[in-house]
Amino acid sequence: MRRPRLRVRPMRGLSLNRMIPNILTLLALCAGMTGIRLALADDYRTAVVAVFVAAILDGIDGRVARLLKGTSEFGAELDSLADFVSFGVAPALILYVWTLHSLSSLGWVVALLYTVCCSLRLARFNTQIGADLPPYAYNFFTGVPAPAGAGLALVPMLLQFEFGWDGFRNPWFGAFVLAAIGALMVSRVPTFSLKRIHVPREWALAVLLAIGALAALATTEPWATLLVVGLIYVGSFPFSIQAFLKLRRAAEDLRHANRGADVVEFKQEG
Repeated sequence: MRRPRLRVRPMRGLSLNRMIPNILTLLALCAGMTGIRLALADDYRTAVVAVFVAAILDGIDGRVARLLKGTSEFGAELDSLADFVSFGVAPALILYVWTLHSLSSLGWVVALLYTVCCSLRLARFNTQIGADLPPYAYNFFTGVPAPAGAGLALVPMLLQFEFGWDGFRNPWFGAFVLAAIGALMVSRVPTFSLKRIHVPREWALAVLLAIGALAALATTEPWATLLVVGLIYVGSFPFSIQAFLKLRRAAEDLRHANRGADVVEFKQEG
């Protein structure tokens, strides 16, 4: 009697391309945790660099996932958890070790409040994924995103590194900046989303040259470059608010116009 042949099913696994975005996310998490370790070892400059490296990795992992068609619910959850550690916990602990510990319990309370604000901001962002938002709203973030908030929270350290004045290390100044950035993260202030910005073809070369120049400046004058970028970002808030209100007003006017046209058409039919 002839025995039936057993069919061996091929092993199904994840391709390396689909794992690359998650690897980048884990590297960002490791950079944020390393920043905490460096701060505990009094290597504050490298600790700040580690947080900004985490921000760069966080900025490209989502784009790489979309390019490689490796987006997944697991990746989104992992990205959110990594953001909380790298941009919610790491900046607060680095600033606490650097200066806020001088305020004793109050310094720790400010650090905790910043971390709580970051967690609330990330939770709100996750609930907005897939939500039915107006088309114009996708061009904006609600509040300051976590990576940008982490960079702005470290501004007192950047100022001290660049200018060398110990007054920037004043714990009250650090507490004020950290509390203000935490409030901005949970605020309803609309900020520009770079994910939706499209560069015209005729500007592509100029944008690439600008990015190259920015990279060169970041390697030669890192603290000054980061301060200028942060200043430009904060300076964009009035423009983002104005643009958001203008688009919302136009959408409301269009909706009212369409509603009025429907009422007129209904009366004519009646």
